[in-house]
Amino acid sequence: MPVAINTQDLHVAYGDDVALTGVNIEVPAASSLAVIGPNGSGKSTLLGVLAGTVPSTSGSAVVEGPAPAFVLQSTEVDKSLPITVRDTVSLGRYPSLGLFGRFRGEDRSAVDNAMRRLAIDDLERKQLHELSGGQRQRVLIAQGLAQDADVLLLDEPVMGLDVTSRAIILDLIDEEVEDGRTVVVTTHSLEEARRCDQVLLLDTNAIAVGPPAAVLTETHLRQAFGGGVLRVGDQFILDDPHHDHSH
Repeated sequence: MPVAINTQDLHVAYGDDVALTGVNIEVPAASSLAVIGPNGSGKSTLLGVLAGTVPSTSGSAVVEGPAPAFVLQSTEVDKSLPITVRDTVSLGRYPSLGLFGRFRGEDRSAVDNAMRRLAIDDLERKQLHELSGGQRQRVLIAQGLAQDADVLLLDEPVMGLDVTSRAIILDLIDEEVEDGRTVVVTTHSLEEARRCDQVLLLDTNAIAVGPPAAVLTETHLRQAFGGGVLRVGDQFILDDPHHDHSH
């Protein structure tokens, strides 16, 4: 199977502060990778390098094909910003159109399809600031889908969201892989990580990478999270106030 993402000895530092080091991953096309680790472990930095927004200090990171779609966590929106849901999703088409490019039928179809898949088509005329956090996150992911990239990078896409938005987004990730795209998702959730084909466990350096069962072991988790790992029967819980406990 062709490789969509490859990193070799990837190292990122900001002056004397090391954000990420020793990351070697190979992600096949049409597969999913979960990146999990404590806060400040380098998860978002890795996505930034893959997206081309964060420069590496040494080593290499190669993403095959066109530029990946990079979706950040939803944040509050300035109420003075007059932008609708459809306008926001449509911005995903501009990487291929150019800022002053004219929308074509295929662009409108891509936007329509993205909104339908994220169940926000009935909100198209709503202002972005009027939406709930879950709805707003779905809009941003629809924007990424509308870009129609081969690789989709999602930074904590369901953290803190309502049950409906969470289910829609997690199902969409599975559908994207089935449709032949490659998805990299950062998460604090063991449950979400286990849904993916591979898991990368980070704590600045790469502790382990591979199938979920081989990576999410008690030994590896304690190495990354220290005393923040609790065993409950055969299950593990990440006992950290910054983590979602629904694992």
